Amino acid sequence: MPFYFFAQFHAAPGQERAVEAALRQVAAPSLAETGCRDFHVFRGSRDSARFVIHSIWTDEAAFDLHATLPHTVEFLHTVNRLVDRPPDLCRSEMIV
Repeated sequence: MPFYFFAQFHAAPGQERAVEAALRQVAAPSLAETGCRDFHVFRGSRDSARFVIHSIWTDEAAFDLHATLPHTVEFLHTVNRLVDRPPDLCRSEMIV
């Protein structure tokens, strides 16, 4: 069963470009993972410091593996220094 994940990040003032760069860097290797079906990154249209990842995985185990891979660990280490609040992470299942 597909597994859906949302992650929302809010850049600290002046760190918007750095957060965007980190997201761009993690997107391609994440999408290349065997268990990744889709990986999209969005920026808020009313709050340009707000970024959202929406990813779809073959199953939760594929996502759990993703969370341990070097490009993901490095991304989280980098982005956590650039945000002004904890990320909002949501493991999800589609209902409609």
